[in-house]
Amino acid sequence: MKVSTRGDYACRALLSLALHPEVQPTSVRDIAERTGLPQPYLEQILLALKGAGLVRSKRGVGGGYVLARSPEEITLGQIVSAVDGPIVAGDFGRPHENGACDHEGQCVLLDVWAGVGEHMRRHLDSFTLATMVRRARGPAVPSAAP
Repeated sequence: MKVSTRGDYACRALLSLALHPEVQPTSVRDIAERTGLPQPYLEQILLALKGAGLVRSKRGVGGGYVLARSPEEITLGQIVSAVDGPIVAGDFGRPHENGACDHEGQCVLLDVWAGVGEHMRRHLDSFTLATMVRRARGPAVPSAAP
């Protein structure tokens, strides 16, 4: 599986919101500037994330976006799925049941591809935005002695 540019940008945008948990909503312009993402494309992505219930928006002066849930409750798998659809290894269909396979070897491979997709979903769901915030901030640097 290859995470799309859209999935990567969505994760970067929400990580930016998690890294800057201001009380006020963050404008698309500010998110674009912090992440280096193109603002028009980012607007489309944020609308999809809003539709998936991962962000909330406020219109008008002082408007922008905030996370709809805490960073501990949002996984990379949820973000990627919100903008790219279900996380799968390929669109090959489901294995047939009771040995009713149409073509030689098809069902064996369909089962493997389904397992690969499940592994990818579990792996991406093992990372929350809170995990990514900790990774982005790195190890605490000890202060210099006086």
